[in-house]
Amino acid sequence: MALSPGDSPGLLLWHATLRWQRDLAAVLTPLGLTHVQFVLLACAWWLNSQGEQPNQLTLARQAGTDVKMTSQVLRTLEQKGLVAREVDPADTRAKRLRVTDAGADLAPRAIAAVELADARFFEPGPPDEALPLLRRLAHPEQQSPPPVPSP
Repeated sequence: MALSPGDSPGLLLWHATLRWQRDLAAVLTPLGLTHVQFVLLACAWWLNSQGEQPNQLTLARQAGTDVKMTSQVLRTLEQKGLVAREVDPADTRAKRLRVTDAGADLAPRAIAAVELADARFFEPGPPDEALPLLRRLAHPEQQSPPPVPSP
């Protein structure tokens, strides 16, 4: 049985995602960041705050981004003076990432702005319902397998 477009979970998710992306762009643009720049800066800042100086591959894995795209965006963040890429003494082919003072100032402000936008976006539904569903959708491999019916 065919669903009408308004009953399609995929189409509804697409429309919700587009609205959410517009909301985030509205709060990040005044800070001089795109959404992907924000994600990579925030992840690098968080990793640095945990005592880590990740390389680009580690950051891409943390952020869930493509490695080549991560490298390109990091170049932009470096040009903006928000991130420094330094040769890893243990592997001269790798670059370690350090958020600069300017990046460390901007990251928590951007995170706060995004968290506020997220709170407004998800306000119609209780967070205790949205977060478990989003976790299951984002990381199905981390879910317990369904019980096997007995014969």
